[in-house]
Amino acid sequence: MTILDRLTDRKGLERLWTILPHSRLVGGSVRDLLLANGHAAGEQIHDLDLATPEPPEDVQAKLSGAGIKTIPTGLSHGTVTAVIDRIPFEITTLRRDVSTDGRHAQVVWTNDWAEDAARRDFTINAMSCDRHGAIHDYFNGQDDLASHRVRFVGEAGRRIEEDALRILRFFRFDARFGTDRPDEEAMAAIMSHADLIDGLSAERLASEMLRILEGPNLIRTLLLMKQADILERIVPHSRIARLERALAYGVPSDGTLRLGLLSDAPDLAEKLRLSGKQAQRLAGMKPPRKGKAEVKAGAGESACVGYPVLFPGLDETALRVLLSGHTRQALVDRSWYEQAMATDGAQPDAEQVDASCSGGMRQDSDARPSDWNDLRERLEAMEMPVFPLAGRDVIGAGVPAGPKVGAVLSGLVAWWRAQGCRPDRVACLAALKEQLPLFERDGGR
Repeated sequence: MTILDRLTDRKGLERLWTILPHSRLVGGSVRDLLLANGHAAGEQIHDLDLATPEPPEDVQAKLSGAGIKTIPTGLSHGTVTAVIDRIPFEITTLRRDVSTDGRHAQVVWTNDWAEDAARRDFTINAMSCDRHGAIHDYFNGQDDLASHRVRFVGEAGRRIEEDALRILRFFRFDARFGTDRPDEEAMAAIMSHADLIDGLSAERLASEMLRILEGPNLIRTLLLMKQADILERIVPHSRIARLERALAYGVPSDGTLRLGLLSDAPDLAEKLRLSGKQAQRLAGMKPPRKGKAEVKAGAGESACVGYPVLFPGLDETALRVLLSGHTRQALVDRSWYEQAMATDGAQPDAEQVDASCSGGMRQDSDARPSDWNDLRERLEAMEMPVFPLAGRDVIGAGVPAGPKVGAVLSGLVAWWRAQGCRPDRVACLAALKEQLPLFERDGGR
């Protein structure tokens, strides 16, 4: 019996081995198979990546000749993706680095497995497994895996100089496979090369940071990153204690949510070049900064634009009104932030945050975690209220197309929310007819 027997489905892999008999499983799949116990564990191993001595053009030709769909994922880097039964298998030609600039490497092909393994990041990721189930381990990765030790292949400083992103990868893998005592050589190399982080692209930093935030042993990992002068370079104004409280309350493994709980930096989304959706989520979690425009508050809102005040004591009507103006996700995110802030001794950047937006929960700090969970359950179960009229209804009532239509609609929405978002279409049409004479007498303002 070999580790390959721990896979629940080997058909695609066996087919590839009939075409590329000298190829081997590499990287994380070998590591995870060594850790797996039984078929149930094997089901969790999805990414079966292979390496092969053949050049990528030959690999693609052989696969296509056997009727297997191929995708030239990265021919310049030696990678071809084979798709079998809708399952992708990345197949990469053995490589050695010719030169590196701290972000990218120039490579050439090789047929030396040890040379290819030497360019990988950690010993536990540098193992390979052939079609017979034999493990090829050039850097004692199996011993490190058994000892829960994450160790760079070769000289740690050199590996980091080749690609500084390996600093973050170390913290991510150490959180999953390491112990409370990280490898001393690795930490020393990270501390002496911390400034290399500043030269990485925001997108690469964000991708790794979000994966760290979604992973295990998070607080220990963040404290190690802070100790090594890494955390503040990526996530300034970090509030580890606040995130720790949220974790104790059961905050889900959602990288964007946890990032918002970790930092109050106003330009974080721009700094990390997050997507528009991610940036919107971060902005919606926090009180607006000083200098933001204010509007008259509606039911369940503070005096700040679009800022929902949440606390467990809100009744169904107040929650319904909030849901009419915010996404469910925004309110749930906001609830986690408010819950964590409720027991925080310090206000978030008090000199910069608008005092009128200090947050509702700090008026109700005795709420229990179960009360907050109940609030979120109510939010998840509640049907999203939708205002039943549109601009065409206002035009149909006699208001000429133009800015006046929006003004009338805004007044009706305010009235509808004041009624707890309960009036249906018939009631709203009646209110429209009643309000039109008042609107006309007021000159359309």
